[in-house]
Amino acid sequence: MKRRAFTLSAAALAASTLSVPALAQSQPKEGKDYAKLGKPVATDAPAGKVEVIEFFWYNCGHCNAFEPTFEAWSKTAESKNIVVRRVPVAFNASFEAQQKLYYALEGMGKVGELHARIFRAIHAEKVNLSKEDGIMAWMGKQPGIDMAKFKEMYASFNVASQARRATQLQQAYGVEGVPSMGVAGRFYTDGTMAGSMPGVLQVVDYLVGVARKG
Repeated sequence: MKRRAFTLSAAALAASTLSVPALAQSQPKEGKDYAKLGKPVATDAPAGKVEVIEFFWYNCGHCNAFEPTFEAWSKTAESKNIVVRRVPVAFNASFEAQQKLYYALEGMGKVGELHARIFRAIHAEKVNLSKEDGIMAWMGKQPGIDMAKFKEMYASFNVASQARRATQLQQAYGVEGVPSMGVAGRFYTDGTMAGSMPGVLQVVDYLVGVARKG
């Protein structure tokens, strides 16, 4: 499967956000702006809420550029009864170390504290966090991290299971590149389809409304 990367530079992304209202002038179209899954995917959202997934990869420069915009959008999600999940992808076995990094941090309640910091370390500070030894060395320098607990969590069966589930979810949604989005276990969209990552968020908002209607 062809793997694509979708977004703009950070500066271009910020500039394009200013034109988001113009993107809303026409209703998103199935097959152009988003795809409807042939087989729905089970979600973890409670009744009355809609699940939205961001598929990402820490080494992806486009995911790094999109992160501040997505984080700002996600802060409004709770008020819209949206459950936001981040899912680290694995297009091959070399991605697994970073999947386990994410889920170990999630298990320790440290994603909010370290998620953006990891992107900065990789893309601004040029730290290599592609392999386990690099991850352990970097994590050991982070204040407030219990490394014994982190290593135990990283190597746990639960984290390994979550990483496998993430890859299965990525495949079920037909993810072709990152960053990209899944909605309600029924829809998929990305920057190529929607035209830009701010456009993706417009499409996601629309699809959340569709999902609520049934």
